[in-house]
Amino acid sequence: MGGTLSMNLNHSIITYILLAPLIGAVLIALLPDRGKLSAWVALLTSLVSFGLTLHLPAHFLVGQPGYQFEINRRWIERPAIYYHVGVDGLSLWLVVLVGLLAPVGVLASWNAINERKKVFYSLFMVQQTAMFGVFLALDLMVYYGFWELSLVPMAVLIAMYGRKDGPHAAGRFFLFTFIPSAPLLVAILYLYKETGSFDFEQLQYSIASGVIPANALFWCGLAFLFAFAVKVPVFPLHGWLAETFSEAPVALAMVVAGKLGLYSMLRFHVMLFPQQARAIAPLVIALGVIGILYGACLALVQRDFFRLIAFATLGHFSVTTLGIYGLNLIGRDGAVFLMVSQGVIEGALFVLLGVLENRYATSQIGSYGGVAARLPRTATFFVITSLAMIGLPLLNGFVGEFLVLSSTFTSVSRGWAIAATVTVILGAGYMLWLVQRLFYGPESAMAASQPVEDLRFHEIAVLAPLAALMLAMGVAPGYWLQSIEKSSAPYGVVQQVTAVEPAKSHEAALVAAGTNVLRDSSKNGLSGAEARVSLASLAALKSCPDTKPSRGEVFSLLQASCRFEAATFSETAPSAVATATEAQR
Repeated sequence: MGGTLSMNLNHSIITYILLAPLIGAVLIALLPDRGKLSAWVALLTSLVSFGLTLHLPAHFLVGQPGYQFEINRRWIERPAIYYHVGVDGLSLWLVVLVGLLAPVGVLASWNAINERKKVFYSLFMVQQTAMFGVFLALDLMVYYGFWELSLVPMAVLIAMYGRKDGPHAAGRFFLFTFIPSAPLLVAILYLYKETGSFDFEQLQYSIASGVIPANALFWCGLAFLFAFAVKVPVFPLHGWLAETFSEAPVALAMVVAGKLGLYSMLRFHVMLFPQQARAIAPLVIALGVIGILYGACLALVQRDFFRLIAFATLGHFSVTTLGIYGLNLIGRDGAVFLMVSQGVIEGALFVLLGVLENRYATSQIGSYGGVAARLPRTATFFVITSLAMIGLPLLNGFVGEFLVLSSTFTSVSRGWAIAATVTVILGAGYMLWLVQRLFYGPESAMAASQPVEDLRFHEIAVLAPLAALMLAMGVAPGYWLQSIEKSSAPYGVVQQVTAVEPAKSHEAALVAAGTNVLRDSSKNGLSGAEARVSLASLAALKSCPDTKPSRGEVFSLLQASCRFEAATFSETAPSAVATATEAQR
């Protein structure tokens, strides 16, 4: 009975995840704006959403190829838009992270939002739906709809609840993030014109098979990258970041930047336009390293703690960008792990900063000093979170940074890796300085004259699990990495194949590995990894004409190419299907 229920839920769980916060938003909008009613409904809705997201890792089959919990149904006939959603290792933990941060955001706003609560919590729930959709969508028009939807509630809430000049910050944020969406939409429509599909997997296949001219692909890839780079943001497109962090309510500040843009870079730029991503990777890596150093240096001189964290996160997002465009397995794993771990750290950090601002009504660092004596629990959680942020071993911030920087050193550029590592030193400098200036040293006049209450029960209920998660992810990162590293992104094909046949040329090894996979497989279909090796084998047939599989094997390989994505990080992959056709002839 339980197994049947679980199987039935697997077929519709993603729809439930998307609908739950939307239903909560509608319910909040219909109820009267009285007392804490809106907050309670938002909290219950967010807890239900979080509970639904936990079904995904609980039933996720590590190592299974392709997408899981997948739904692919026609939505609109013309143009052909499908309700195509699904989860793989890249998106799994990011969906759970969005679910986790929803109740965190509600509880962080419990005493901070005292006016128009109904509007705030209903729009906040819509924002959750949009973020879920970005991570789950596998049809580009559905993805674009969620992408745009994520901008509107954010801009409205910043304008309404900004601390000093919310409308100006909201306008700046909206223009910076909305304008690049126009070329993104044009690029999506062009891909549809050329292929007749918005489906992500079908577009991967079409692009790899050479259906679209290379020059057009360059401009499409650039439009995608531009939209995502602004949303991260990548240096020098960060003009909206500091002001937005200073004005956004705490619940929005923890999700306003980073995760959506970084995930989209990996999924919809690197995996969709592999050759274009490889061509532009040196520039993006250079900008990433500059962003790391630039963000850290500006963080050192800030006097407002929200602006300090804004520039600190610019540096950390740049580290993640470095991992994505290093185009290797270890860096990719580290980048995804960093997205998740930084989400946890930033969630706790913004809750704590929100507590300080709520108690003392200022975010100016110079006004604080000696606060630890009056707020010992706040100081304890702040120190733990700061140590996680600067990458202390045994805490979650260390793992992702280590994977990214080590892979950059060994596989990309030692010089860039050394330059990027400086951020660890600078990060420790500005975070430890912030801890010392806020909580220790002589007690400031403000702290002495304003007796305030330490962390309340609902704040501890948020921070204690986040602190425990920081430790768990640092001590046992394998639990998260095992699903990330076996995701659908085909990294490491070359390393895998050359290990099989070290004595042969790269091309011959690819061919031998691919044909051996077919000959030795007793299964009805190929696994994701096997299909990717086979695709690489197809691409190598031209270069190694004396080592060909049989006609039937070539046909099987061609079928596999239709079922699985092309080998994104193989130089020869884009011509795989065309090469297979020639081999058949």
